Amino acid sequence: MKKRKTRLLFCGTLLLLIASMSARAIDIEPFVQQAAPNLVGYLQVDTINPPGNESRGVAYLGNLLDQAGIPYESVESAPGRGNLWARLRGTPDADGNTQPALVLLHHIDVVPANAAHWSVDPLSGEQVDGYIYGRGAIDTKGLGIVQLQAFLALAASEQPLNRDVWYMATADEEAGGFFGAGWLVENRPELFADVGYLLNEGGSGRRFEQGVAVMVEVTQKVPLWLRLTASGRPGHGSAPQVTTSVTRLIRGLERVRQTEFPVNVVPAVAAMFEGLAPYQDAANRGQYAGIAQAANDSNYLLGLRLQNPGAHALLRNTCSITRLTGSSKINVVPAESSAELDCRLLPDQDPEQFLAQLRQIINDEQIVIEKIMGFTPATSRTDTPLFRAIERVAREQHGAQLIPTVAGGFTDSHFFRDLGITSYGYSPFVFVPSEFTGVHGNNERISVENVTEGVVTLYQLLTEFTVRR
Repeated sequence: MKKRKTRLLFCGTLLLLIASMSARAIDIEPFVQQAAPNLVGYLQVDTINPPGNESRGVAYLGNLLDQAGIPYESVESAPGRGNLWARLRGTPDADGNTQPALVLLHHIDVVPANAAHWSVDPLSGEQVDGYIYGRGAIDTKGLGIVQLQAFLALAASEQPLNRDVWYMATADEEAGGFFGAGWLVENRPELFADVGYLLNEGGSGRRFEQGVAVMVEVTQKVPLWLRLTASGRPGHGSAPQVTTSVTRLIRGLERVRQTEFPVNVVPAVAAMFEGLAPYQDAANRGQYAGIAQAANDSNYLLGLRLQNPGAHALLRNTCSITRLTGSSKINVVPAESSAELDCRLLPDQDPEQFLAQLRQIINDEQIVIEKIMGFTPATSRTDTPLFRAIERVAREQHGAQLIPTVAGGFTDSHFFRDLGITSYGYSPFVFVPSEFTGVHGNNERISVENVTEGVVTLYQLLTEFTVRR
């Protein structure tokens, strides 16, 4: 009975939204209904990174665009590493001007999945109890299909647009984006010359007991991936030495593990916690509202770390030890051993100063620290027409408050923020917390209801922000 009520409520909402849209707007129901089948097909395309093979995804998306009669372009940054884009052109005003363009962005690649720990084939797109299962269902093939369906509906409506609207699908985000968004920024800069806004992964609606909050990512912690290499005298395992590259590395890593970097509540994080405070239980509500003060309590920080590691990670710099490499043979003491660290810095931090601090912590001249990857920090403003449009849609759709947020992970948005493009992490979905457990984990899934309502929500946003009045 509860599921039937949910479906009836959605149908009523859909009819009201369609009725409230411009008389020139088409009936978007066919685009809504095609979203789930298109997502199933997309999930069945193997684009696991490594190696990526995103050109397979380009072929799939290109076929859908061909069926709709919409031209597109694609390019491979390397063999098999495909990227795709399509554009709806804006109609100039009486003075011959258009507004800055909007990009709808998602990434084609997905992380690996161990089928032994899934209840279905990770590449099946199987539907079970109202959910579509598959690697990438949330991150980010589900978003990509919803963006595509809303984009196709906007094209079919033939409404005059006040700006160009781009649909873009890129490679390699899960490994840093260097064969995808980063490659396009460097090698095809003309694509972004007139772009002022971009919508990407990183934020969505969350359903709490107290109601729905729509979270829009405006900045993120900065990744600083490091390799530590320790050197020592090689030898035979039967003759233990006082110090080896392995023991030296272990000692340095233990110093890193035991270090708690200073608490640093940056303004964007404080605003995020304050916005989320009304949705917390009584034990956390006051602390969230005044997180800068609460973070001075070590007992509270420990509890937060145990209860919500992602929230705790936004209050300080962090380093996770993720990879270790030693000898290739059990009875050989290696001349070199190495480890890799996934460090994430708050957006107000200087990476070079952090590296200097880390060298002091390790305190061993025989351990060399090498930077594998690092990005620059950037924040998108919220006093923009697009942010206000998202705010209106969130209020109309869900009666929801819009909360600017800071992401603990990174997305491709930083490439575009570096160009001065206002970039928001925004997915038109509403999730309950348990639905996120599959992202980069087992049994990743998204509800059919989220997919269909997502098309309606995004189409409403596109209509409000891009249709010429």
